[in-house]
Formats: sequence, C-alpha cells, structure tokens
Amino acid sequence: MESVLEGSEHLERELTPEPIAGPAAGSVGLHLLVVGFILVYGWALGLFHHNLWGSPGAGGSMQVTITTSLPLPADQVNNNVLATEKPSPAPSPPSPKEQRKEDETAIPILGKQVKPSKQTLAKTQPYQPKPQQNTAAYGEQAGSRMPQQMQPGPSGPTTVGDNNFASMYPWYVDQINRIMSQNWNKQQVDVRTPKGSRVYLKFTIHRDGTVSGLQLDRSSGSPTLDVSCQLAAQRVDTFGNLPSTYNQSTLQVSYYCEY
Repeated sequence: MESVLEGSEHLERELTPEPIAGPAAGSVGLHLLVVGFILVYGWALGLFHHNLWGSPGAGGSMQVTITTSLPLPADQVNNNVLATEKPSPAPSPPSPKEQRKEDETAIPILGKQVKPSKQTLAKTQPYQPKPQQNTAAYGEQAGSRMPQQMQPGPSGPTTVGDNNFASMYPWYVDQINRIMSQNWNKQQVDVRTPKGSRVYLKFTIHRDGTVSGLQLDRSSGSPTLDVSCQLAAQRVDTFGNLPSTYNQSTLQVSYYCEY
C-alpha cells in the first residue's frame, strides 16, 4: 500500500510544471545589467562623441545613379556659349568736380607727409632753324669774279673756261663735240700716225656762235693730224647762239682731236 502511495506521489511530481517566472526574471535582469555596463563603458571612453562617418574599416558599397542633365528653371538657363559681345562697361572715373578738394586754410598736422603740389611747366616751342639769308649780314657785296680755269666737259674732248658753264649747259658742250666731229676728216691724217695721238686747239665762241682766235695749243707730233683738226674748226660756221641765261659775251674753249 505504501509503495502504491509513493509511486502516485512521484508521478504527481513529474506531472506538476516547474515554476519559470523566477529564472526568467533573473535572466532579464542579468542581460540588462550587462547592456547598462557596456553603455556606461562606452560613454566613459567617449565613443559616442566621434563622427563615425568615413571611419577606417572594411567599408561597403553604395549604388549611385548618374543623371545626364539637371532640370533648371527657365529663367536661369544660359544658352550663350561664347563670351558676351557687349560686356558691361567699367564705372567711369569721378569727374574733377567730384574729387575731394583740399582745404588750403586747414592747419597742417604735425608729422603728416604732405604730397608735393604739381607744378605746371610752360610748354617750350620746338627749335626751328632760322631761314638762311642769301644777302650779306652787313650791307650788300658784289660777287667777285673767280679766275677762269679750264674745266673738262661732261663728255668728249671739249673743255670750257667758265667754271659753271659745263654743269649748267651740258647740252651746248655736247653740241660743240658733235659739230667738230662732223667737220673733222680723218682721211687727211697720215696712216703712220700712232694710235691715240692728240692735238689740242684753243678758240673763242662769241654770242652768235661764231669762232675766232683759233690757235694750236699742243701739237700731236703728226703734221697731218694737226692740220686736219685746225681745218675742222675753220669749217664751222657757228656752234649756235650761246644760252640766253649765260651772262658772258664769249666762251673760251679747248678742244682736242684724237687719232
């Protein structure tokens, strides 16, 4: 009988559920204590004051979508590609009236540097040379006549006695050369006369172009050459009137014939 009672008690104890409220409450309290400890430890180390964005670590990936154009308001879109053709002008400098005028009656401050006033310099006229005067400075003086020298002509065998005649009237000198060359007959010269032999003549040309005072100035050594050159000068009727602007009545001429 007793064994039956013990077996029924044992079965009753196994079928009776164990209480779980106490252990569960203890477990929750333990977890809360651990979490509170971690929070207090982290706050003490200052972990919650740092910015953890971009902190070193394994990191992660982020998906980004790129857009080709962003919509802008119509009043802010600039369709100009090039620079502005007419940029805004710079502000003009203040007019002299708007500039600050210094008070001449003000008392100068000691130690203050005063800008030197600009002094206007008188404009100097550029140097201009005085015109050259053709008259003498002290009264008038007649031109002195220079001694006549034989001056070679511009071309050919003619030499004139006046210093300025050949340069002023070269055409008349050429005319003398041409007429003498036309009147000279080289066939009258002996063929045995050396080449390059010259005979020099002197004569005077008058205002009407006629010749006078013909004479042999220097012989060539060949009588036939000397005579032929003299005959050429004697055949001349006139060399033409002397130039009207030439102020002398005669012209001294030296001429040579070259074989």
